[in-house]
Amino acid sequence: MPRKLKTIEIERISVEEFQQAEKTPLVVVLDNVRSMYNIGSVFRTADAFRIEEVLLCGITATPPSNEIHKTALGAEESVTWKYFNDTMDAVNYLKENGYTLCAIEQCEGSVMLNDFRKENGKKYAVFMGNEVKGVQQSVIDKCDVCIEIPQYGTKHSMNVSVTAGIIMWEMSKQLY
Repeated sequence: MPRKLKTIEIERISVEEFQQAEKTPLVVVLDNVRSMYNIGSVFRTADAFRIEEVLLCGITATPPSNEIHKTALGAEESVTWKYFNDTMDAVNYLKENGYTLCAIEQCEGSVMLNDFRKENGKKYAVFMGNEVKGVQQSVIDKCDVCIEIPQYGTKHSMNVSVTAGIIMWEMSKQLY
């Protein structure tokens, strides 16, 4: 049987090395996410996939926060982040910087994640919505595409941090 590695045996880069390392050309935007534990989880996953940046918008809490740190485990210090009071300001910032905007939402005409194909040379930003209301319609209206994760059960949605993890994994695979 394989032996589980001890934490000290797993070679990881330092925060400083992370900040200097090449990043996955992906920005994750949290649109009015309420739970600080979800926010921390997104930071931790963003660290795992070397995501370029996390944008925190509206009521989404920002570091420093004990609740964010509890699930981020310090990733809020390695991952670059910005705060925008209004999500539309983040939309404008990303558009001005040449990003393709993707709402992660169940929409008319949405593209299923397993059918989504990134285009070489493009930078992407993915918008994750509020735990109850999802991504704001005004934000969806400005996005270039809506991407939906196929679901086969009885529920209509998944936890935002789980959704973010699935999206970051799939986008990272395609972007590298």
